[in-house]
Formats: sequence, C-alpha cells, structure tokens
Amino acid sequence: MKCFEGIFLYPKYQIIKNSYMTILSRTQEQFKAEAKADVEELNFKIDLFKKGLINEDKFKHYRLTRGVYGQRQLGVHMFRTKIPFGFVTAKQLYRLADISDAYATGNLHITTRQNIQFHYVKLNNSPKVWELMADVGMNAREACGNTVRNITASSNAGIDSDELFDITPYVVAVYNYFLRNPICQEMGRKIKIAFSSSDTDSAFTYFHDFGFIPRLVNGQKGFKLLLAGGLGAQAMEAFTVSEFIPADEIIPFMEATIRIFDRYGEREKRFKARMKFLLKSFGEQKFLDLIDEELKSLPSQSIPINENIWEAPKPIKSATFTKIKPSSDESFELWKKTNVKSIRNSGYYSVNIKVRLGDLSSDKARFLSTIVQKYFADDIRFTVNQGILLRFAIVEDLKAIYEELKSIDLADFGAETIVDVTACPGTDTCNLGVTNSTNLAEEIENHIKANHPDFITNNEISIKISGCMNACGQHMAASIGFHGSSIKVDDRILPAIQIVLGGGMVGHKAYIAEKIIKIPTKRILIAITLLLEDYKINGEIDEHFTSYTVRNGKKYFYDLLKELGQKENLVDSDFLDWGQDSEYVQEIGVGECAGVAFDMLSAIVKDADEKLELAQQKYELLEFDESLYYSYTSFIVGAKAVLLSIDVKCNTHIKILEDFDTHFHTNTLFQFKAAFPEYVLRMKNGNPNQSFVQQYLKDASEFNKNIKRILRKENSKLEDALVTASYYNA
Repeated sequence: MKCFEGIFLYPKYQIIKNSYMTILSRTQEQFKAEAKADVEELNFKIDLFKKGLINEDKFKHYRLTRGVYGQRQLGVHMFRTKIPFGFVTAKQLYRLADISDAYATGNLHITTRQNIQFHYVKLNNSPKVWELMADVGMNAREACGNTVRNITASSNAGIDSDELFDITPYVVAVYNYFLRNPICQEMGRKIKIAFSSSDTDSAFTYFHDFGFIPRLVNGQKGFKLLLAGGLGAQAMEAFTVSEFIPADEIIPFMEATIRIFDRYGEREKRFKARMKFLLKSFGEQKFLDLIDEELKSLPSQSIPINENIWEAPKPIKSATFTKIKPSSDESFELWKKTNVKSIRNSGYYSVNIKVRLGDLSSDKARFLSTIVQKYFADDIRFTVNQGILLRFAIVEDLKAIYEELKSIDLADFGAETIVDVTACPGTDTCNLGVTNSTNLAEEIENHIKANHPDFITNNEISIKISGCMNACGQHMAASIGFHGSSIKVDDRILPAIQIVLGGGMVGHKAYIAEKIIKIPTKRILIAITLLLEDYKINGEIDEHFTSYTVRNGKKYFYDLLKELGQKENLVDSDFLDWGQDSEYVQEIGVGECAGVAFDMLSAIVKDADEKLELAQQKYELLEFDESLYYSYTSFIVGAKAVLLSIDVKCNTHIKILEDFDTHFHTNTLFQFKAAFPEYVLRMKNGNPNQSFVQQYLKDASEFNKNIKRILRKENSKLEDALVTASYYNA
C-alpha cells in the first residue's frame, strides 16, 4: 500500500496526504516524512517569532502543541515527548539519553502519562530534539496544549493474566487516527484517553475523558466505554456509556464526541473547560443525544481496526517452566517478591523497575538499554506510576538481571508498593507548583522504611503527590494523596499540604479520594504515622486501606489528624518547605494551559486565512472531511474576530455562531440562505461529497473576504486593534 501520494509546501513546510487506512497504520517511512514536516514547520515558526512576525501568545499556543512548554525558570523550556502506552525500544531509550545529554540536563523524567520530559531545553534546540526523536520513530506532536494528549494504557497489556485480548493494537490505531487530526488541534481544553487491559483498571480509565476496558460478547471484541471523567480541583468519575461498544465503533464515537466538545465546550473560563463540565451542564442523555446526532454526519460510523498494526516484540531466549529458587541473599529475595512476576502460561517473568521520582539519568538509561537487549524482549514500558516494566525474562537470568540493575542503582525493591511514591516535579520546574513534591516524596519513602517496616511490601496502599490541585501526580486516585497548598499565618506564608484519602481501585470498583484536612507540610510524616498505625489497629482482617477509609468516613480522619492543622505551636522550621533552607515564598506563575491572553485582531484574521489555506490544500489532496473541518474553523475564527471587535465575549463555538447571527443578521455583507448557525453547521449534515466540500470552501472564502471588509470599515487601523480573549478561544 502506498503510504502518501503528495506533498504540498505550506509555506516552508510539508503537508502530507494520508488516506484513512494509512493513518491507522503508518509505516516508519510515512511517520518520518510527517515528523520531518513538523520539524521544518517548527523551525519556520521559531524564525518568524524571533523576527517579531508572530505574536508571543499565538506562538505559545503553537509551540505547546509541539511539546514545548514553559518552565518556572525563564529562557528555558520543558520538552515533552508523546509516547503512546509508554512503549519504547532499547534503541529509542538510548536515543532519549543522548538527546538529554546534548540539549537538556542529562535526565529523563518519566511522567504519570507514560511520557518522557526533558527540562531546561532552549527554544532554538527544540527542533533538533524532535529531529533526533523522529529518526528513531518518536514524536512530540500534541504532547501539550489543548489537543488529544498522549494515550495511556496498562503497562502490562499483552501479559495481563486477566485480559480478554491485547488492547495494544487499539491504542496504536486511536493514537494514529487523532495525531495531526484537524478536529483536535485548537479545542477549548485537552482530551485524555486511557485503555485498561482488564477490569482491575490499572490505567485508571475512570478519571479520563475516554476510558476503554476490553469486553468479549459472543466472540466479538469490544470495550466497556467510560466518558467524561477527570481529576483536578473538582474530580469527577467517568460515567459508563455502555458495557459493550464494538471495537470498530470506538473511533467514530470518539470523533463525534470531540466535535461536540470542540463546538460546545467552554473557552473563556478555563477551570470549566473540560469535558466533565460540558457533561454536567448538558446532563448525560442530552450529551449522548448530541453525540448520536453528530455520528450521523461522519464519513463512517464503523472504522475496523486491524490487530496486525501492532506486533509485540518477541522474547530473545526460550523459557522453561522452572520455579524461582530461594537464595540466601535477602535483598535479592525482597526484590523478587515485589518487582518480579510470572507471565501466565509462558515460563517467562516480567521485571518492574522502581524509578525514584521518575528520574532516570542518561547513563542509567543507556546501561538499561543494554540490559534489555541482553535479557528481555525489546519492549520497554513506562508506567503510570513513573516506573519501567520489562518483559519476557527467563528464570535463569533473574539473578544476573538483579546484579546488573543493582550496579546502576535500579534494583530498589518495592515497585508499585507504598514506598514507590508518585510525585510531579512541583516547584522544581512547574509554574503552577505551590510546594515541593520531590523532596517530600523522598522523605515519605525514607520515613516508612525507617519507622514502618511491616508496611514496606504493601502493594495495596498507594501514595501520590501533586505540587498543586491540578493533579499531575494523580493524588485523587491514591489511597493517601497530597497536593500542595499554603496557609497564611499573620504576615507569613506557611507551606502546606491538603491531605486526601480513599482513592484508587479496590477490586473492580473505582474511588476518588476525599479531602480531609490541610496541614503544614513539615507535619506530613506525623500524619503518615497516625494513618498507618490507626489502620493497623482498627482495619478489619484483609480490609483494603481504601475500604477502611471509606468505611470510617471523612470526619473520622479529620478528628484523627486535626491537631496537626493547628497553628498555635508553629516553629520557624515549619516555614521552610522540604529541601529548602530559606523561608517559603509563594511564587505561583500562570500555567501555559491556562490564562488570559491579549491578541491582535489582525492576528485572528490571519488565523482564519491559515485555516482556509489548509482547507484548500486538503481539498486538493482529496481529503474532503479534513478540508471541511478547516473551512468550518475558518468560519468560527472569522466570526470571532468581528464579535471581539465590538466587545462581544466568545466562549464557545456555538455561542459565536449564535451571537454573530444576533449582531450581524441585518448586515448586507452577510445575507445567508439560513440563520448563520444553520448555514455554518450544514457541514455536519451527512457524508461530505466533493461538490459539497468545494461549495462550502467557496462560501468560507467569501465569508472571510467580507469579514475583512467589515473590520477595515470598523477599525481603520486593524493591525493596532487589541482585544482581550481567552487564550484558546477558537
């Protein structure tokens, strides 16, 4: 099958034609061609920005969708990769190590979304980072920004003893379908997707915008479908749309839902701009009715996924069904107990590597890649717990594997136990960080090992830390969760932690943690002791920690911990955050996925022009569905420009259409055959054929010309017209 048939230049970078089926199953050649186009485009945009030809906020939006995110430190950036289901090969891991040495800090930070982040990357070096990644089949497109973000999945997919089938091909297909898709480039907020391999839900589908868990009905493969969950300040559990949706219907359902989210989703009030709030405003039934109506307008309501698009790397050695023999090495035995699991009916074993704080040095990464090539299948999975899972080791090699991991300090016991604490970077690098997450995580681990040795192998209690309420550390899904906060004490600011309890999975039931109390961060270790000792005394036999917290309720734990929240007996050291030697100063910046921006009307009009150019190019490539969506977006952006010129707020696509009709229906330049919303939204009425797409593009072009006429009439100096708008308003 030919993978791409044409390349257009726009204006210095390539637009590549994709057929629908080749999008689902990109070859390496096609992937590299697309990535090369992205690199050329990024270089081009950086050059325009440096010359002052692109507004700073517009450029910020652009670079975010290319994985380049501002840090707390000025002049440098965090560069985030986009690694579906956390999978890399040994060669790719080695390349990531080389990139970090050349352009970052020599560290690879594993995130809770199974990505790798580099820190302190200079803007000019970001295209070089991407180019080196693309050379080994990796990508950063839509790693940040208001896009379909990285798709996460159970790290044990393919070897999960409870799985009905391997979810990996479906993850690959969904990732490929939405990568660079015009429907998800400039949404009101991000979309997060997760696939779990079984009902144990190790990928936490219940707090994602879309969640999928395998189902088999009469031999047909499909998924339990969950929708509109989320963490953050107002965590919400996803609701179950269906216990079974056939596998060939998941992509159309997602596309229809994303289109509804794009059209109706909030764009002004950032904290209300996630899908969970759209669901809340509509109610489940109306939301599903809108999705169902949108489905009818898609080119296809069935998109089969060929499982052959993914071929799992094979073991490099033959295994025998040999039991692990005990040894006299206590450390090795403890490591085997917590980090090694048998792979069902195979004779092979998986090894889970605990990576403290998710930080892996480049030297360790390179050495680890050689270990993988020597003992394992070429299949490295970054986990949602910031660790690494390797698969298909034979029993005879376990001791040698342990010794080699030990030589690079990667043989810590306790992977995915209570001492494997998850933490976001917090105030180390994040603009939104309120308190230090990383030093606190190390203190907690050391405290439990020193003071609670009977808990160190407990794999039911999870501890997760976020530096702020935004939940990058997924604290609301933890048995014991913390997020950064502060307390005002007279004229001083005290670093504090909000404690939440009772999140995560118990059996097949999902829980979102409850807020209990805010206490000074230096008292967290005392809180840990109080909680563990109370659980040991009052927990029922074989009772899960989360079940124990749910049974006792919020007031019980508030009473247990309330003395720790008192301010009367504070000392000076309480005003120091963990790992700091000077008094805490709250320095919260503006996260780059939020905030208000100032924009020039002329820049907004240029956006509309750009959408039209893309629509024309996609039309010439016979990609009618994508051409149609770019034309639709040009209508929205053009109408937005005119509305903002008369100080009308623009917070959703549908409101833009309605407000334009209200304010300009009598204008002789805009005489349509129907009300403006109906005129624009005819793009969703049935399958688009070539003649319809051509006419719709022509209408959008004419509308764009009239927008410019009215703006020039209203604003004699269009280039100087400054408006205030939500940053990601379409």
